[in-house]
Amino acid sequence: MKKKLKPEYQPGGSKRQEILDKAVKYIADPRFGLQGDKHMFLLEEVGLSESEYLTCLNRATLEAADAGLRE
Repeated sequence: MKKKLKPEYQPGGSKRQEILDKAVKYIADPRFGLQGDKHMFLLEEVGLSESEYLTCLNRATLEAADAGLRE
């Protein structure tokens, strides 16, 4: 039996942004494995669309670059 997200966490839900914000942190953290594994997990298990994933990946990259400039 495949798990489903609660309606408020699904696309268009009131708490969808929380999932996207956590996805950005997950992508940026090297402890969670290779990027390909993160990609598959977020799409298949969390239910992100490819567009949402790419947006989160872009945000994670920009935040990492910004942090690097501040050091």
